[in-house]
Amino acid sequence: MLKKMLIAAVLFASILSAEAQSYEFKIVTTIESVVPMGLGRSRIISAEEEKNYQDYTSSRTEENNKQNKSKRGDAKVDNFDETKILNFFSAAGINFQNIASNDAVISSKVNTMIDEGWELAFVTSGVESDAGKGDGQGIFITRFIFKRLKS
Repeated sequence: MLKKMLIAAVLFASILSAEAQSYEFKIVTTIESVVPMGLGRSRIISAEEEKNYQDYTSSRTEENNKQNKSKRGDAKVDNFDETKILNFFSAAGINFQNIASNDAVISSKVNTMIDEGWELAFVTSGVESDAGKGDGQGIFITRFIFKRLKS
């Protein structure tokens, strides 16, 4: 009987400690330009300050239909890391050396984050590609979402 109670207590304690875990998240974004001849701006961006979304949020209801009055400038961060990476295209088209170079730099960033105790939780990407003759614009964006236990 004592053995069963001890096992139950250990299980209960482990469930409580698992539920008490709280995570913090960090997003690192890569923007890789799809503009030929090095005219685009490809970067890895990582905010180095926090913002509280509630400062820029309003709840609109049928009774309270007031528009959010927060200023866009207040939502901007002043402290962020900006790492240069290369564009996908050169004058001759897709530049595979640039892609391999970007992979090396992005891998270095991901490995550094992991060394700092972050775990890669999710990756999501999207593209706005060159729409043909005369467009000359496009980006490939990837968001790396990291998490770690709050200390």
